[in-house]
Amino acid sequence: MAHPKVRKSRANMHSRRANWKAKPVDLATVTTPDGRTVQVPQHLSAAVRKGYVEV
Repeated sequence: MAHPKVRKSRANMHSRRANWKAKPVDLATVTTPDGRTVQVPQHLSAAVRKGYVEV
């Protein structure tokens, strides 16, 4: 992992943190083995479709 060579000023650090935005999770529509249709995060869709995860 890269390490900073010089300490960032407080203003630079705060402005960098203030501009960070979280994105909402992309949901996938999946049919469960018992026939229900549910919306789950994309990375869980295969597990829900196979019945490994109960929603």
